[in-house]
Amino acid sequence: MARLESPLQPPTERRGTMLRLLATTIGMLLSILVTASPLFAGPPFRTDDPEPVDYQHWEFYTATQYQNDKDGISGTAPHLEANYGVAPNVQLHILAPDAYSRPRGGPTLFGPGDIELGVKYRFIQESDHVPMVGIFPFLEVPTGSSTRGLGTGHTQFFLPLWFQKSWGPWTSYGGGGYWINPGMGNKDYWYGGWLLQRDITKWLTVGAEVFHITPSTTDGEHETGYNIGAIFNFTENHHFICSAGTDIHGPASFFFYAAYLWTWGPPEKKK
Repeated sequence: MARLESPLQPPTERRGTMLRLLATTIGMLLSILVTASPLFAGPPFRTDDPEPVDYQHWEFYTATQYQNDKDGISGTAPHLEANYGVAPNVQLHILAPDAYSRPRGGPTLFGPGDIELGVKYRFIQESDHVPMVGIFPFLEVPTGSSTRGLGTGHTQFFLPLWFQKSWGPWTSYGGGGYWINPGMGNKDYWYGGWLLQRDITKWLTVGAEVFHITPSTTDGEHETGYNIGAIFNFTENHHFICSAGTDIHGPASFFFYAAYLWTWGPPEKKK
């Protein structure tokens, strides 16, 4: 649900309450983490990782995103995402959304959104003392209608560098990159984020991230926020993933992500 602000609390007190709630929630999550199981990275979080899909393996997401901020409500319902390990250490990526937008005081509009295409490449393998490192450049193709609020109207590029390190049941990853954001009133901007996650059981993993985004428009503002998420592994091939978060500083956004994830590939050969 969208974040509701109580009229009985002034803004400074509401902000302090949010920060205390964030610290308490993360502390509770980290205090209950115990045993190990396989980890996934990237979705349901904003911050990505350098680890590509295994060679000749697939990931397929049926997902929805929701965001509620001062300008209105927007999201996808649904969007489809596919990742394929086309070669060792190389992953192809495509995301095709069915977008919606409802400006404050306006109607809800539906239609195709901007398609995302990318390639992830891991060029440093993780070792005992060296983190995994990779790049994941992608572009946003302006297939959505910008006049209806369903697309940007311009081709955008994201050029990130990601790091990841695991120890026992823990995994931490993050980094950031530069968005090339053409268009009248727009400006290029930076994204940076970091995440920590660990397994609770074989079928459940939880994590929390913080991120920061510089202004993407000439009259925009800096955004700093967090997400808390979970991955439910029903089987080796079927998973449910979700996350929710809000801004600590910025346009007062609330965001939510949920997806069914199907993974498959050739069986491992026995020695």
